Order: sequence, then C-alpha cells, then structure tokens
Amino acid sequence: MDINKWQQRLKAARGEIPADLVLTGGQVACVYSGQWLKKDVAVFDGVIIGLGDYSGPRVDISGRYLLPGLIDGHLHLESSMLTPRELARALLPLGATTVVADPHEIANVLGAKGLDYILAASDGLPLDLFFMLPSCVPASPLETAGAALEAADLKPYINHPRVLGLAEVMNFPGVVSGDPGLLEMIALFPQRAVDGHAPLLSGKDLNAYRLAGVNSDHECTNAPEALEKLEMGFYVQVREGSLAKNLADLLPVVTPASIRRTMLVTDDCHPADLLENGHLNHLLRLAVSRGLDPLAAVTMATLNPAEYFGLKDRGAIAPGLAADLVIVKDLKEFRVDKVLKNGKIVVDGGRLTAEPVIPPYPAPPPAMNVKMPGADALFPIATDDMVKVIGLIPGQLLTEKRILPAPLHNGRLAADPARDLLKLAVLERHRATGNLGLALVQGFGLKQGALASTVAHDSHNIVAVGADETDMLLAMEHLVKLKGGLAVAAGGRVLADLALPIAGLISPEPLEAVAAAYGRLLEAYRQLGGGLPDPFMALSFLALPVIPALKLTDLGLVDVNKFEVVPLFGED
Repeated sequence: MDINKWQQRLKAARGEIPADLVLTGGQVACVYSGQWLKKDVAVFDGVIIGLGDYSGPRVDISGRYLLPGLIDGHLHLESSMLTPRELARALLPLGATTVVADPHEIANVLGAKGLDYILAASDGLPLDLFFMLPSCVPASPLETAGAALEAADLKPYINHPRVLGLAEVMNFPGVVSGDPGLLEMIALFPQRAVDGHAPLLSGKDLNAYRLAGVNSDHECTNAPEALEKLEMGFYVQVREGSLAKNLADLLPVVTPASIRRTMLVTDDCHPADLLENGHLNHLLRLAVSRGLDPLAAVTMATLNPAEYFGLKDRGAIAPGLAADLVIVKDLKEFRVDKVLKNGKIVVDGGRLTAEPVIPPYPAPPPAMNVKMPGADALFPIATDDMVKVIGLIPGQLLTEKRILPAPLHNGRLAADPARDLLKLAVLERHRATGNLGLALVQGFGLKQGALASTVAHDSHNIVAVGADETDMLLAMEHLVKLKGGLAVAAGGRVLADLALPIAGLISPEPLEAVAAAYGRLLEAYRQLGGGLPDPFMALSFLALPVIPALKLTDLGLVDVNKFEVVPLFGED
C-alpha cells in the first residue's frame, strides 16, 4: 500500500483538496439501495472519493444517468473475431469497462500458446479483460482438438492477476460421474468462481454438479430450469447473444428475491451485432422493454458480476471503488454519452477520445494442418432407409433429433434441398488425420451452394454445410488457403470470404472491416436461399458435442444425451 497516495485520496475525500473531476447534476444509480440519487460524484486519482458537494473541475451531466461501468461476466472474445485491442475499441463506446472472458476457443486450437497470446495481447488496454481458465480443452473425448490442457497445465496461470477462476465446465457428465481430471481442475480454485455449462441438467445429477463446486450456469433456456438452478445455489447468467437468445424466457425468474443471483451476459457476440445492436447496453434495453426495472437491470450487469467474480474494486458507485463510470442519455435505449475508465474520460459523445495503444505482441502462427478428403468421402453408402437428422431450433444452441427417410442417389447419401436436408461435414484441421464426420441438417434453407468455417465450437475443426458437395469441398479448400476463416461458395466459385489467420478464429482487422466482410458473407448466403439471421453462428455450434440433442464432430454423429457417437443411418 502506498500510504502517501492514500493520504492524498483521504484529503480529497474530506474536501481539503480539489477532486480531479466532479460529475454534477445527474441521476446516480445506487445499486446497493436500489435508488436513484441526486448527488454529485467526485473522482480523484482514478477512484471515486465521494458523493456530495466537492470542488474541482466539473462536468455537467444534467438530464443524464450515471451508471457503474458495465461488466460482461461471460464472453468468448474469439466469437467477436476481433483481437483484444479491437474488442476494446468496440466495447468501450457501448458502456463496457470490464469483461470476463473464457479463452477456451483459442486454447482448443493452440493450447497454452493460445493462453499466452490472449493474456499478453490484452495487457494494458483501457478495457479490463479478465479471464477464466479453460476447463474443456478438449470439450469432450468425442472430437479431435488441437491441444489438451489438464490441471497441471493450468496451475502456472492460477495466480495471474487477471485470472479469476475456472471457465465453464462443459463436460457435465464427467463432473457428475466424478472424473478425476475434472475434479482436479475444480480443486485448483477453492473459494473462487467456477463457471458451469449444464443445459437441461436436473434433479440428482444437478445436485452432484453443484456439489462438485460449480457456481454458475449460462445455459438455461426456460424459466423452470433457471429456477431449479437458483434453488440449488447457482448464479444464473441470463444470456442474450448472437445465436442463443434466452433473456425473454428467463426474465420471469428475475424477482426481487432472486435478482442478486443473476447476471446479464452475452456469451457470443458477432461483429455485425456489436455494430448494429450493441453489447450489454442492448441487453439492458431488452430487459427494460420487457418490464424489468431499469436499476434492477443495471444491477445485473454491474454489482452482481463484480461480487460473483470477487472484483471488489468495481460494480457500483461508492467511495473507494474504481471510477469506471458510464453516462447514458436515457433508461430506455441506454444510449451511451460518456465513459470513464479509472477516472479518465475515454468515450465522449459516444466516441473514443483516443485509440487504445498497447505494445505489439506477435500473433501465433496459422493453425491449419489439413488432409483434404476426396469427393467420394462426402457420399457415404447408405446402410438403412432412415437417417438421423440434426434439426435446428431458432434462437437456441439446442438441436432436435429427427428420424427421416434418407435422401439417396445410387445407394449413397445425398443432399435434398427441396426438403431442406443439407449435407453437414466436419473435417479435422489440427493433425492432418483426414477425419471426416458427415450428417444431414435441417433448418439452413440453402437452395444451392455451401458455407464453410474454421470457427466450430469448441475444437474448431472445419465445418461445412451445403446443398452441393462440390461447393462444400471448394469452400473448405479455400479456408485452407486463407489459413482459416469463413467462406460462401456456389457454382464452382467463392462468393465471399473473411480471413481469420489468428488460430483460424480471429482477424487482425478493425471491427468495421470485419463486420463489412461478415455482411458480405450473410448477403451471399441469402442469395443462395438461406433465411437464418446468422447462419455462421448456427453452423459453428453444430460441432459442439456437449449441447443436446444431436451434434457432429470429426469422429461422427454425436447423440449428446447418450454422450456417444451413434450411427448416421437407422432408427434407435
């Protein structure tokens, strides 16, 4: 402790010396008492030193509302496709001053090298990026990842000042059954946050999951599920992201009694959504539009995550806390006017006052080691007249298991765009094994062409969907040339692409350029007959074998409820 610094802060708090800045005239959110206060807020040496009458340079915020800096308690940086610096540029003008990220995407590709990159590239930013260490590298034994991290691999990072706990424990069957490796990971974080990921888990298995030390869950999709998890002592992270949109269904469980155990989180935010809709300010807008009290909504995005993650220096407006503050014009749209980070105005009039400057950190080398299949590999020989089909559920990560008559051509499985039965493929890209998983999916609406991506949660192999197998191969080959990314192909040519050379997940370009390229991909998809709002987000989760019901990995079709690879053809 620097005694001299604290003596100066105390002098400022007592009013003996001027504050560095006084925000005057606004309505101040008190998330402790649930009131709006008509008081000035004084800032000195980067912290709040008092509420009330203080001298010093003044900023008049009359007619506006002063909120604590917004905290996103669960976000995957990689889903924004932006580097940490570019993410900071994107989120600060939207009112976020702190993000707790789970880097398991890049860790599944690069292992510890991915963690080292993401920690170094986020150091010194005006947006505080904290991390939960990934527990799911790989997410399950039913896929091939680029790396594997065990408890011993995480141990060197647990005392890093920006590491807060253990990230979402996705292998909930393993936790429930007492898998030694998972329990060893959880044991690294006694009395610290351990995030969960347990869609539809209930009853005694949920008891066991909680008993093992898991503290939160962001996978609730309905009110009864969320209520049961609240009753078991979980914090419920109410998610509204680019694909999974659960806020409307979960708000009924956010009551005066339960609200302090809930948070607003985005999980996965694509660049176009950040530009068009916003970030946590968008979630506040949605929550209030559905009847939640504005100050209650603000509490879910400030004090609650701060307390859950042990961030005792932020989350409210009170003496001694960091002067991370957001000034909004209204409590309906939550239009951001100014943002202060550690007492400095970093956003004014909704725009950054200066570009984030951090020392350059070299990006890791491209992570593409692919053995391309021959064309025949995409046409498996049918062994039954019926086939299992992955059915998309709009706005959810969950899928349906459908048993339908198999579309066949010369005894081999074919796509049938007329029935919206498209071919789905996952090709291993880390070890050149040539592993190729094949299935059918219903819900993309393509009439022709194909989409392909190296963003395929969580092992991030190449995933492709198409009405034409030749275009699927073309799109996958194009991604190899790009060293990772997204592509749309049709008629034997690539219509649009986005290069993601950092681990096949991240672009070095700014938000605006990434969003523009992403927009071209969406337009190409729609020209091919598709109607999903975000097909690449939907595609990326079809390879995640820990969310029911059917998913596809490079090892084959996975029945998540059985937690095993199952035959593509035939009924159960």
